[in-house]
Amino acid sequence: MDKSTTKKTESFASIFGDDFSESPPDKMDGATELKLEQLVPFHNHPFKLYEGERFNDMVESIRNYGVIVPIVVQKKGLKFEILSGHNRANAAKEAGLESIPTVIKDGLTKEEAILIVTETNLMQRSFSDLAHSERATVIATRHDAIKSQGVRTDLLGEIEKLSKAPNLATKSTSAPLGQKLDSRVQIGDEFNLSRNSIARYLRISKLTEPLKQQVDEGKIAMRAGVDLSYLSTENQEMIDAIVSEDTFKVDMKKASMIRNFEDEGKLNWKTAKAIITGEAMKDHNKQKPIKLKPKIISRFFSPSQKQKDIENIIEKALEMYFQKQQEPIDMDEEEGDEMLG
Repeated sequence: MDKSTTKKTESFASIFGDDFSESPPDKMDGATELKLEQLVPFHNHPFKLYEGERFNDMVESIRNYGVIVPIVVQKKGLKFEILSGHNRANAAKEAGLESIPTVIKDGLTKEEAILIVTETNLMQRSFSDLAHSERATVIATRHDAIKSQGVRTDLLGEIEKLSKAPNLATKSTSAPLGQKLDSRVQIGDEFNLSRNSIARYLRISKLTEPLKQQVDEGKIAMRAGVDLSYLSTENQEMIDAIVSEDTFKVDMKKASMIRNFEDEGKLNWKTAKAIITGEAMKDHNKQKPIKLKPKIISRFFSPSQKQKDIENIIEKALEMYFQKQQEPIDMDEEEGDEMLG
C-alpha cells in the first residue's frame, strides 16, 4: 500500500500551529511526506494568498527550518486537495523543496472541508483584516456549521480550542449544534457585528466570485451587492461583464433598480447597461439650466440689485411675455395698420 495514502491518527495540535516557530518540534505526529507536485489548491479557495514581505519571510523561515507545521489535505482523484497550508505549500516550492509534511483527512463532508479551510485561515489572520468576500465566506461557513446537525462536534471543538484568535473562537462552533439560539445573533457576538451586518454578509456569500471581487475592489457597494445577490447566476455574470467594461460603479440605487427590472422580467443587456452607466437615471424631459450672459444682466440691472430681486423681476417679465403671446389677435386693428402703411 502506498504510504502517502495511509490514513494516520493525528493530533490537531500538530496541524494548526504557528508557521514561524523558532525551533522545530521533536516530531510531527500523524504527518506523512507528499510531493508538492501531488498537491492541488482547494477549489474556489476564498482567501487571498500571501504576497510581498510576508510571503518572503515564510520562504526564508522554511529555508532555515523546513516546514514545521504539516499542511492538511484530502484525496481528490489522483491528487491531494489542500485544505490548510496553501501559503506553506507555495513557500516550500519557492524555497526549493520537493516534498512537504502532510496530514491526510479522510471521509470529510463538503461542509467539514470548507470549515477547516476557513477556521485555519482565521488562526493566522484577524477577521478585521479580511476582505468583504473573505468575511462573507467565514460567516456563511460558521452559520452553516451552527445550523447543521451533521457536522462533527469533535472536529469543530478541536479547531475552536486551537484557534489563535481567542476573541473570535467561542463555543458557538460546537455547543450551539444542540441549541435553538439564533445563529445570526451568535455569530454577531463572535465578530462584534450587528445582526443586520451578519445578514448582509450571508447575502454577499451568494454572489458569484467575480462580483465578490468587484465588492472587494469597491466597484460595487456592499449594500448594493446584497441586492445583486438575489439575481440569477446568469444575470450576475452579465452585471460583472458590464461593470468590467469600464470604470463603472454600482451603488444602492442602481442595484435596487436592477433587481426590480429582473423581478419584472425586463432585465437584459441593454437595460442593465443603461442603469449601470446612469443613462436610465437621466430625465430627458428635464430642461437644462440656462445662464444669462453678464452683459445682459448689466444692461437691465444695476450692480447694487440683489440676485433674488433680479430673479423676481425676470420671472414677472417672463409671465407678462407669455401672457401677451396667448392674447387673441385683433384682425381689424392689423388691417387698419396695413392701410395706414
